[in-house]
Amino acid sequence: MFFLVLRAYFTLIQFEIPLLRGNFAVLYDGVRRHPCRNIGRVDGVVEEVSSAVNLACVWYWKQVLCLQRSAATVCLLRDRGVPAQLVIGTQHVPFKAHAWVEVDAQVVNDRSYTNEMYAVLDRC
Repeated sequence: MFFLVLRAYFTLIQFEIPLLRGNFAVLYDGVRRHPCRNIGRVDGVVEEVSSAVNLACVWYWKQVLCLQRSAATVCLLRDRGVPAQLVIGTQHVPFKAHAWVEVDAQVVNDRSYTNEMYAVLDRC
């Protein structure tokens, strides 16, 4: 678990750089092009990766944005053979944007009803 948390921490840093530069396209392309390995799915991997990312967020030197956390979670899940999707949505009143991760149309790194609160803009 230690190495997974460490990998999650460095993945958060990897996605921090485009956000600091205001370059959403680089972050988006990085997630969209990240391949899903064909190694077969192992029980409990979704929970393990989500826990590792959450723990890495606790130790991160600043507050982690939902987009950064979700992008890191998607890439780590895909590395373990889970076909995860980054979902970006908005809420109209009051206006808010949010990002989360779905696996098999189920939210895995947020509240289970998140996809009902936001209109989906994109999935990758």
